[in-house]
Amino acid sequence: MTEEQLLGPQEIRDLAAALGIRPTKTLGQNFVIDPNTIRRIIAAAEISPDETVLEVGPGLGSLTLGILDAAKDMVAVEIDPPLAEQLPATIAKFRPGAEGRIDVILSDALKVTELPRVPSALVANLPYNVAVPVLLHLFATFPSIEHALVMVQDEVADRLSARPGSKIYGVPSVKANWFAQVSKAGVIGTNVFWPAPKIKSGLVAFKRRQQLLSDIPREEVFAVVDTAFAQRRKTLRAALAGWAGSAARAGEILEAAGISPQERGEKLDIHGFIAIAEAARRLPELEQAGEGA
Repeated sequence: MTEEQLLGPQEIRDLAAALGIRPTKTLGQNFVIDPNTIRRIIAAAEISPDETVLEVGPGLGSLTLGILDAAKDMVAVEIDPPLAEQLPATIAKFRPGAEGRIDVILSDALKVTELPRVPSALVANLPYNVAVPVLLHLFATFPSIEHALVMVQDEVADRLSARPGSKIYGVPSVKANWFAQVSKAGVIGTNVFWPAPKIKSGLVAFKRRQQLLSDIPREEVFAVVDTAFAQRRKTLRAALAGWAGSAARAGEILEAAGISPQERGEKLDIHGFIAIAEAARRLPELEQAGEGA
């Protein structure tokens, strides 16, 4: 069996020329023009033949063809009208007969709340400028997504996969870990894109947690995370003072959570932030118990 053709530099430029398209920085468009890079992404994504895959920002279809070769079917969400309109024709030309296995949705991925198919995987070359918000939105909106592999700016890949105590550990690291176990899966050079970006890209793999880490609403935990990292240099007692109502109450909440008030947010993993949010809920009960004692 011969290997299916993937899009190379000439095919990508021909498609773009036919559409009168020049990649725009506004939409974060950098099209992959190297078939071997597509093969590498698909291999790292570990797509099963019975899976439905969600792709965000398919562009001219480089990665889309590779996903179609590996998956049962897919949904592609594209924000740029000419690209969304062209994609079915590209599928028909390079994968005749596969047109019925893909739905192309013209939309901003940050606004998508429903899909025509239920995805179990997310595989995407995400626009650099919205990668983290898109990831968090999709994991929150589509609990059916069990695993993901995304290509993002290398610095963003490092931040997403950073561990507590690292200088680059921050809000994206913690929030991503609420949803999934996160690991960096590789680095991609600049010469495989058109136009070539100035910085390398990174591959990040996600495996969704089988169970929620806590029954407490995600928004309450994320509020603690946002506040703790808003002033990284401050102790948690000081950083969470506004959120808690006072520095004294912040200290009480931290002690109830089993965390030193002198600790800093970048030292805590997702479980630490959950403990703080849970303690904040318990604290009124602790005060009442104390008053009744």
